Order: sequence, then structure tokens, then C-alpha cells
Amino acid sequence: MTNKSEPPTLLLGVDTGGTFTDFVLFDGQALRVHKVLSTPQAPEQAILQGIRDLGLTTGKLQVVHGSTVATNAVLERKGVRTVYIANQGLGDVLTIGRQARRELYNLQPQPQPPPVPRELCLEVGARIGADGSRLAEPGEADKTHLLQQIDNLKPEAVAINLLFSFLDDSDERTIETWLEAAFPDLFISRSSAVLPEYKEYERGIATWLNAWIGPCVAGYLQRLGEQLQPAPVSVMQSAGGTVAAEHAGEKAVHLLLSGPAGGLMGARFIGQQAGIRQLLSFDMGGTSTDVALIEGDIKLTSEGRIGPWPVAVPMVDMHTIGAGGGSIASIDSGGLLQVGPESAGALPGPACYGQSGERPTVTDANLVLGRLRPDAFLGGAMTLDAAAAERAVATIATQLDISIEEAARGIIDIANEHMAQALRVISVQRGADPRAHVLVSFGGAGGLHVCALAEALGMTRALVPVHAGVLSALGMLAAPRARQLSHTLTGELTGFDTGMLEKELRVLADKGRGELIAEGIREQDIETVYSLDLRYHGQSCTLTLPWQDIANTAQAFHQEHEQRYGHRLNTPVELVNIRCNLQSRPAEITLPEAGRQPAERPEPGYAGISGHGDKVPVWRRENLMQGQEITGPAIITETVATTWLPAGWSCRVDRVGNLLLING
Repeated sequence: MTNKSEPPTLLLGVDTGGTFTDFVLFDGQALRVHKVLSTPQAPEQAILQGIRDLGLTTGKLQVVHGSTVATNAVLERKGVRTVYIANQGLGDVLTIGRQARRELYNLQPQPQPPPVPRELCLEVGARIGADGSRLAEPGEADKTHLLQQIDNLKPEAVAINLLFSFLDDSDERTIETWLEAAFPDLFISRSSAVLPEYKEYERGIATWLNAWIGPCVAGYLQRLGEQLQPAPVSVMQSAGGTVAAEHAGEKAVHLLLSGPAGGLMGARFIGQQAGIRQLLSFDMGGTSTDVALIEGDIKLTSEGRIGPWPVAVPMVDMHTIGAGGGSIASIDSGGLLQVGPESAGALPGPACYGQSGERPTVTDANLVLGRLRPDAFLGGAMTLDAAAAERAVATIATQLDISIEEAARGIIDIANEHMAQALRVISVQRGADPRAHVLVSFGGAGGLHVCALAEALGMTRALVPVHAGVLSALGMLAAPRARQLSHTLTGELTGFDTGMLEKELRVLADKGRGELIAEGIREQDIETVYSLDLRYHGQSCTLTLPWQDIANTAQAFHQEHEQRYGHRLNTPVELVNIRCNLQSRPAEITLPEAGRQPAERPEPGYAGISGHGDKVPVWRRENLMQGQEITGPAIITETVATTWLPAGWSCRVDRVGNLLLING
């Protein structure tokens, strides 16, 4: 196993997205970036293509990968045949869920398929009580009956979720031992290993998801690892740290936000380089847009969702909507213009990609308005078809009886409003004033919309990072190896002894530290941070606070509750879960300085833009120098992205080439 203190010569970050696969190569001194179209049916093909394009061999590579395989398997419901094992009488827990209605006022809602079909929900007689006492032993009859059922059903995976396994997991371990002996090729996921926390439904969903997609993820990572040998491969987890690929498949549920987590790590890294702590991040790709709040550290949540299901494992706290460059515009049955969430994806893609796509997208609208340059896309490696974009947008214009340019502006305006609302959800609704933050945009399409979104939120500052179009891949390189562990421990906080709490926290730390050391991390390079999930007595939701001591942690909870919800209560504070976050030192990535002012400054080109009588300057980003200032309207093109600087905005290039945008 490669030791992180002695990294290979070349570090390669790879982010597989719905439309493009992005690459960032760091050789110890400089960065190289590259993009290829994704190959959704076999994502490793695009990765191998990119490595060939970059002229690399795998002998000196270390690859850090952000994968969409887990996410896509869940969203497309392409998991494997999975059996769910519960206590006697509790096989329907995942089907019943929280009994929350998706359509509150619909008296005849469409029935939704259960996570696990009833015939695949099995029950055993073992039982642990709420106090950890033994109520029923798993006997030989349970074993014989269960193994016979598994043999008849022939699943590829099994999820084991028994009551109060976070107090005593011996029954789950016993069943796991039975299954391993009888069916050595079966993928087994037990709740006490995946999520040893209370809330049986959420724990069960996490365990089932892990089993349902585990074989898909493990198989993909195994194929990728074999084709990249001898390069070591690590994978980005949803919480912003990486894990060795050979272990990632065992905990597939931790990879559901793999790519977006890389984007946040990249945004934080760029913010640190620019001396900015308070950021609103805005990652607009081809299929979706992810937004998040960064205030020094990246916030994590255990209340995330994917599709219709809760995901209670730690993940970056972000809000995702189906609005991207490939979002399709259409007219609904009421004659109103709609944008998204359906996307053109990588194939056929927007009409302007020339791959038989005919439906209008946000990218087509930007091209029609002149904000995208047809000969500058992917640095000129891919020419956009402006005529095809106009034909596609014309289908909207005809139905609304307006001009093509008006239709294009309407598509952009609606997409912007969707994204602005998402930014309000992650900031205003969390008690944070967006005007005190800097809007940092990345993803291939982010720079085209960043100024309009900042204006919508009353923000006056924005940042377009260097290599913004591949920032998620850059974030892979800036991420540490990490583990997030948790365990339910309930009771009034003041009823616990500090020494006892710290002993329980050290148990988690020892487990995570052992896993990291097994991956080649030196013990002295591992940082450990403890935190607690707290709530007021009678509440069901929690807030996560760093562990200090009992008195100071309780006081911090009162302050955070008041900041988030506008009030504090004079009631006892309850402890719900303890958490431990361990991470190694990340690779030291340095951004090269942007060029100094030459004797003769390069001149821009000029292009016509819809709504502007005179042609506006078009700057190539690689020609911009430190300290250079640009006044809008202007277009700034680069290999993997384009930035639209409207009138009223100005731009200054910082030391490493980031674009600092200011309104007014």
C-alpha cells in the first residue's frame, strides 16, 4: 500500500459526471486539466481515454476518483436483487417508513414501489430489548429456516437490520456468520457496521442501500483498479474524505455524493488560497446544480436524501436541483415555459453538440445569446453547432409566438430562478445572510450564470476559480484520507461523566485510526475531531456540535439553536449520538502564480452579444495577467468553461489566476 507521506510522482484527480469526465493532473509543481465525454454504460472507458489523451502511464500515478456509479444505481433503481432481514414482525418497516405523504392533498396518490418487495423481506426470532437485554436467542431452527429461504430466493446481496443492534450487535454478527459460511459469494451488509445509530427505519434504509448497490460499486471499482494497475486508486466519499478503492465497495452508501463532495473540497481549497472563509458554492454541470454553504469548514449532515429515501450516513450538506447546462426547456400543458429537471445528458446532449439532440437546453440558449462562443468550446477541441441551437430554441419561440432571442432569454431566466431559490434554501433558510458571503461558481456552466445569481441574492462579490470547470477533480487531490464514525448514546447531557464520554469517543477513534493505518497512513499524520448530536428534550431533530466538555458543549448548542431557529429553550439538552472524524494530511497542492504583466498586453477579440449594440470583448483566460482588471460586458473563455461578465460588473485577476468579480 502506498504511504501518503511518500506520494507517487503524479497525482490524478478524476471526476465522472453525467456529461463529462474531468481530469486534473498535479506533477508536484504544475496542474494540467482535461475533459472527455462520459461513457455512462462503462464509466471506466472515459477514464482510460482521458489517461491516454494526457499521455500518461499508470506506473507513476496515484488516482483519486469521484464516482457517480453509486448515485446512478440508486436513482435509476438498478441495484441487485437484495434480501432484507429483520426481527419477527418487523419485515415491513422499510415499506411503512415514516408514513409521510409525498403529495399531502392528493387523495388518490400513485402508489410507490416499496424499497424491498415483500417476498424478499425475511424475519428471524432473535430479539434485543431497548435496554440491551436479551429477549430471544437466534436458534438452530432460525438458522435452518433462514438459509433455506436464502437458497430459494437466490439474492446477490443481503441487508441485516435488527432492533437495537447499536446496543448489541451479536445477533447481526451471528446471522452474518451463517450467511458467509453457506453463501461465500453473497454481499452482506449489516446495520451495526453501516450505521450503528437509533432510528430503525433510517438505519434500515442505509443498510439496504449499501447492500442493494454494493455489488455494482464493488464490481466497477474492481474493474477500474485492474485496468489502472499498478496505480493505487482511492475514492471520494460523501463526507469529503477519500478511502482506498478496495474498501470503498464495502461501504457503497458512503459514495452517493462522491463527485459533489469533491467540488466542495475544491471550493474550500480555492477559498483558502484566496483568503476567503465564507462562501456560497454553486456547482453547475451538465445535468444538475449543487449548492452549499462553506464557513471555514464544510458542513456535514446526517439528514440527506437521495431520490425518495433518507440517507443517514454523514455527507456534505448541500442542496441539489435538476438544473444544468443540459436541462431541457419545454412548454407545459398550461402553455408555460419550463426548464428541467429532464436533461439531455452526455448523449445526445444539447442540440449544439451535434450528436442528434433536437430539444432546446440551457446550453443552446446561452449559445443563441452569444454568451458561449462556438469555436472556443473545450479550447476549440469541440465546435458547437449554432444553427442547431437556433433550430432547437425556435421550437419554444414558435409555441410562445416570440423571437428566438426572447425565448433564449426566457430559458436562462427560469434556470437562474431555479438556482437562486436553491441558494436561498441553503443560506437564508439556515439563518445565514448570503450578502456576507462570496458566491463561488464552478462546473462547466457556472461562470455563465454566476453574476445573475449573485444579483438575485443581493450579493456584490463572486469568485470564478482557476480551473473552475474541473474544480471537483481538483478537490479530489485536496481531500484527505478520512473516516467518519458514529454511535448512538442517549440521555441528558449533564447526566454523563466527561471521562466516560471521552472513553466512548476514543473507542470510535481507535477503530477509524486502525482502518487508516491499514491503508498506509502514518499514525502521527491522523487528526481526530470529536462531536456530539444534541437536541432539546422532546425534540426529534439534532444539531451537531464539536466536543469541548459538557458545560461548554451545552452552551454552544444553545447558541447554535438560537442562530439556526431564532430561539433557545430552558429545557434539558439531550445527547443522541457521538461522532468521530479522522483524517490524514492531504497532499500539498500548490497553484502556480498567474503570469505577470508583459510589455505588450494581449488584446481581446470581439463578438456580438444579444442585447448589446456594440460588440463586446472576448478574453482568453490563459492570457490574463495578475492584477488585470476587466469591465463588463465581456466574455472570458477557457478550455473547460466560459464566464459571462455583464454590464455593471468588473473582474480582477488574483495572484493564482482566480477571477474576483465585483458588482458596482
